[in-house]
Amino acid sequence: MLELSDIKSSEEELQNYYAQLSAQYVTPAWISGGISTEPQSKAVPYLWHWRDLRPQAMRAAELVGTQQAERRVLRLTNPELSGVSASNTLVANIQIVMPGEIARAHRHSAAALRLIIEGRGGYTVVNGERVPMFPGDLVLTPNWTWHDHANDTDGPMMWLDGLDTPLVRMLEAGFYEEYHQERQEFGAGVNASPWHYPMSEMHAALERLADAGFSAARDGIVLEYTNYHVVEGAGYSMVGDRRLDWEDKDVFTVPTWTFHEHVNTGDRAAFLFSFSDAPVMKALTLYREEVRA
Repeated sequence: MLELSDIKSSEEELQNYYAQLSAQYVTPAWISGGISTEPQSKAVPYLWHWRDLRPQAMRAAELVGTQQAERRVLRLTNPELSGVSASNTLVANIQIVMPGEIARAHRHSAAALRLIIEGRGGYTVVNGERVPMFPGDLVLTPNWTWHDHANDTDGPMMWLDGLDTPLVRMLEAGFYEEYHQERQEFGAGVNASPWHYPMSEMHAALERLADAGFSAARDGIVLEYTNYHVVEGAGYSMVGDRRLDWEDKDVFTVPTWTFHEHVNTGDRAAFLFSFSDAPVMKALTLYREEVRA
């Protein structure tokens, strides 16, 4: 008959055995912690108000030049994480480029996106393509693409950076390379690029979906562009047991496997932009979501 074995060793024998294992840098799994039945993120829900972030970004532009900083960014840091990231796997930054400035060209194995918050007409160059940047636009810089930024307007350009840097570092796959000159050359025209999703087109598409009655189970009307940022609107989100009250241009983070819901308290439609590591989770067949009844 097959059954569970029952071996009762003395505490002294066990401790001597564990000491031998430790000396060989081996750990017995049965004493190294229990099995987790579901993810329990150390990250916590948190919201950064734009009214607090913008003055600090402007101050950074007074104190540090783009010659001194490879990228002049303010990293939004989750209060409960030891690293400087918004979640365990993703980074959220506020980047500012002032009139007449450039941010030099480089590339890295981490993928990045830019959701434009403020400014009209600066641009990013991605693999030689000049991509315009207007509020609400999404600009992609996939991993290992050359990219640099420039502001040829008379006002500051500010945007939200999203990168998967912590995940790439965890996998020990972080590579970085500087371009052979400060800026890339590009053609005179503006290309219809796979790197660029104008907000004007996304806004219209979302309104069409809303008028047609389409709605996702948890997040309202969702448009997927082939953490959250409040493009416009006012309301609050319940993330776990925490209420986060947001308005235009605020940024907030939702830890993994945490129930969340969004409520619009204003008199206009609210547009939220989110980025996550869902594509990686799906590729590894680890993606899972649950709707609370």
